[in-house]
Amino acid sequence: TPRLMSGQSVIIATGAIEYPAEFQAMSPEALSQLGISKTINISSTYDHRVIQGAESGAFLARVHELLLGADGFYDDIFANLEIAYPPMRWAIDKNPALLGQDHVRDQIVKQARVLELINAYRVRGHLIADIDPLHAMPLHHHPELDIESYGLTIWDLDREFITGGLAGTESAKLREILDILRRAYCGKVGIEYRHIQSKEQKLWIRDRIRQELVSPEPIPVEIKKQILWKLISAEQFERFLHTKYLGQKRFSLEGCETIIPTLDQLIERAGGQGVDDITLGMAHRGRLNVLANVVGHFCERIFTSFEGSVHPNFPADEGDVKYHQGAVGERETASGRKVKITVSPNPSHLEFVDPVVEGMTRAKQDSVEKDREVVIDMFLPVLLHGDAAFAGQGIVMETLNLADLKGYSTGGTIHIIINNQIGFTTSPEKGRSTIYSTDVAKMTQLPIFHINGDDPEAAYRMVRTALDYRQEFNKDVVLDIVGFRRLGHNEGDEPSYTQPLMYARVKAHPGVRTVYAERLVREGVMTDEEVQAMIDERVKRFEDAWQRAKKVVAEKPQRTSLPPAIIEEDGSGVFETGVSAELVKELGHRIAVVPEGFHIHPKMVGQLARRAKMGEGEVPMDWAFAEAVAFGSLVMEGVRVRLSGQDSGRGTFSQRHAVMYDTQTGQSWTPLSELRSEANSRAVFEVFDSSLSEQGVLGFEYGYSVEAQDALVMWEAQFGDFGNGAQVIIDQYIGASEDKWKQRSRLALLLPHGYEGQGPEHSSARPERYLQLCAENNLQVC
Repeated sequence: TPRLMSGQSVIIATGAIEYPAEFQAMSPEALSQLGISKTINISSTYDHRVIQGAESGAFLARVHELLLGADGFYDDIFANLEIAYPPMRWAIDKNPALLGQDHVRDQIVKQARVLELINAYRVRGHLIADIDPLHAMPLHHHPELDIESYGLTIWDLDREFITGGLAGTESAKLREILDILRRAYCGKVGIEYRHIQSKEQKLWIRDRIRQELVSPEPIPVEIKKQILWKLISAEQFERFLHTKYLGQKRFSLEGCETIIPTLDQLIERAGGQGVDDITLGMAHRGRLNVLANVVGHFCERIFTSFEGSVHPNFPADEGDVKYHQGAVGERETASGRKVKITVSPNPSHLEFVDPVVEGMTRAKQDSVEKDREVVIDMFLPVLLHGDAAFAGQGIVMETLNLADLKGYSTGGTIHIIINNQIGFTTSPEKGRSTIYSTDVAKMTQLPIFHINGDDPEAAYRMVRTALDYRQEFNKDVVLDIVGFRRLGHNEGDEPSYTQPLMYARVKAHPGVRTVYAERLVREGVMTDEEVQAMIDERVKRFEDAWQRAKKVVAEKPQRTSLPPAIIEEDGSGVFETGVSAELVKELGHRIAVVPEGFHIHPKMVGQLARRAKMGEGEVPMDWAFAEAVAFGSLVMEGVRVRLSGQDSGRGTFSQRHAVMYDTQTGQSWTPLSELRSEANSRAVFEVFDSSLSEQGVLGFEYGYSVEAQDALVMWEAQFGDFGNGAQVIIDQYIGASEDKWKQRSRLALLLPHGYEGQGPEHSSARPERYLQLCAENNLQVC
């Protein structure tokens, strides 16, 4: 018994936490079955002149109640420690092995409940994952993640259950099962993948979760240092600009700097997996940082743009703001492979660059004479999104929907959300009706990885997983990197007007570079002095680049190189567009003669006969025949022809019939696709019925035409007025890309309309709108 010393009135003593003496010789299995737990003895030695015996007893009783969880004792502790899941409650043991009943059946029921619990964590564990660096995001405690919902109690923690192969185990104690599940699904990464229907894909992801999160291999020291270097580069780039160009808009990446090492490692791994070309699309936030620290865009070129220098060949009334410009770079990876990186220019309209990047990538893939299975692994589209825009902009859904369509698939896109938990001044609960900004992406059954932006190593592991998944299954993947926005929407904005509580947390946050550097110091990977030396080195490089930029009187910004002019500047160029009568006759024969064994629709017999007569010159040509001859003759001359739009195969007015179908087998026949050119083996005719989308599909075709400069690329509106639904692409890209970004497109728009009693909309494609865009021979309206 402890002895009271002078001035003491009470001593509360605790003993060891151990099994009661009478049970210490029993096996762990027997102890768990009997529900025998470890105990702790608490005693109170008191001065009876100060404390009464009843008070001492009441105090110990209160301690006993709190240890059993009374009055939210453990809830407060969990909340203060920011533990995501709720504490386990005191409950009476329900082990059927102690009852004089049919305990075998009851044990089977309990085992089934454990398997249900495991599945619940796989489905809903992301709801309580620690993914918010600010710890402001509400946690969604779901009853299916509580053991009480399955009739399990704290007495079951040390009982053995079959796991069904969880993390490579056959059986484990419930305590161990919960530990595995929380490491896999409730740590710094929250994973959504159980909505995917493919069993193969789900098993693949489950195995990677075990490899990367449950029993991960240590990250090499060199990689850790590279991650820190990129974090330092990202942070110091923004600070340098903020110091040198205070108040100028740059749309800082501060708060989401983990994006930079994530992209860096994505490129590195992509090079090791045979990727030759990455096309990247993103909005303005963080673009300059990406250009400087990922693409390798010269920093002095960026600094020069802040200085306001203008090259005499590019008048001030042309061009675009610095955070809309594109760039092209090249990176040699550790594997020795050089990866070309193209950042597509973009307008202020958020997310409209998405289908453009997909079209650019598809055009690059189509230009290579290899099997498609090989080609799609060589060209990788990467899209960076804002959280508010990803949830709010319909163009995102339109682009996602193209992913698995024959004429538009690129073999999978890596989507990365720069999630700063705000949209200008709009908080998430006001900007979307879903838990996550990424919920719209579930429509295409792609996996979603929510990542705490304060853990760049988690991002490193998940971006590797994402790329491997894309290369394995040729499917899209989403990485939702949750951070914050250090400043306002732009550098002149005051965010605390509308988010005072959030920005109090932001102000208190040291930044991910500091968080990660301290982690590496604790691990013994680096010293404080080595970290500071890295910072000093990066700042010196920026300072040297800035000094060089100051000496530049005027420097031409990096722009996409222009091909030769399409026509003379005055628009008076005359070209030979006719073809010989013999070729017309041959093409008329090729598109009218049905293959043997093909069962043509009865109504097509007369139409094909008439087309044959048109080829012979016996009857006048109609539009559809003339169009077919034009397409066919171009292919024969070595030009690729691509036609895309709603119902373009048959034609809105049942006039084209470029694709016909066997009435007995459903097999399709496209006569023009059988044509081949001796001059160019890649010259083919392709026609695709698009999704019921104008904006997304036209954006795709624009991107395709940018890369396929030697092809005739056409988008056809179902009716001419449907161009209304693609106005952003028409105005911002087709009508203005050359002046803004020196990016040229040869895209042709087909806008059918006429006075045929179809109402005021379908009767006009509003050609006057396009005429307004024709200045300086910008467009031709025919």
